[in-house]
Amino acid sequence: MTTTLAQGSRSERIAQELEQSRRELRQIVIPPCPDLLVQMQAAMAEPEPDLSEVARIASSDVAMSATLLRNANSPLHAVGQPVATVGQAMNRLGLNETAALITGFLVRHAIPVDHPQLRRFWEHSALRAAALHFIARHLPGVLPEVAQLYGLFCHVGMPVLLQSVRGYGGTLVEARARIDRSFIATENANHRTDHAVVGALVARAWHLAPTVVAAIRLHHDLTSLGDEDCEPEIHTLVAAGLLAEHLIRRREGLDAESDWLQHGPRALAWLQLSQDDLDDWAPALQAELDDA
Repeated sequence: MTTTLAQGSRSERIAQELEQSRRELRQIVIPPCPDLLVQMQAAMAEPEPDLSEVARIASSDVAMSATLLRNANSPLHAVGQPVATVGQAMNRLGLNETAALITGFLVRHAIPVDHPQLRRFWEHSALRAAALHFIARHLPGVLPEVAQLYGLFCHVGMPVLLQSVRGYGGTLVEARARIDRSFIATENANHRTDHAVVGALVARAWHLAPTVVAAIRLHHDLTSLGDEDCEPEIHTLVAAGLLAEHLIRRREGLDAESDWLQHGPRALAWLQLSQDDLDDWAPALQAELDDA
């Protein structure tokens, strides 16, 4: 889809592109942002976030409360006696991590996935989010919770397209089989859009940070990595996301994907990381992914 963009920062231009895409892609049903997430975002947007409101939201669903307790008592966070209440879990996790976990819980339930071509979709998204949280803790320039949300939403356009567009299941099969063109090139050839655009539309509708929206839009546009007109945090999220996918595949004994083979060295250079750094991380990252 060809779009004429005005001058400005990359995130501003992407916002304009998405506005045009939303008008053109009326057949795509963007799931509405859950009411609880809207309420939590409002509480977090206050100059001093309303802790009692976030606690109320976290306690409003038994399964969501259980998610917070399980994470607070995981090896990554466990210190001393196990926590037994939502308030204790929030104190141990911190407000930003609590908000990220609530968001993750709500998006998984707002966008259910039940299709053989997206088997383990949310499981893999959780692994990607955990890997990005780990990577961001070792990097300057991006908050771990922001990286975690990017990892969770990165491919959310796929289930949305599957629910909205006839034949997208077949496109998933074709895109994974073809070696003559990229995944999103196949999506665009068949449907005149792709999961990066649709995922960014979801993130925008759900009021995620503009840098996260832009990174989702660009996560397969890896030739732009390092462009001067793009905010550094966007580059960091995209590069870290590519690295997270590579580390997950390496953990599972899979071959490196073509995106990593083509753009991995540039991503590592942007992140100022070496192969020795990745080898040093391996035991700790393995433990966190096992926990995720």
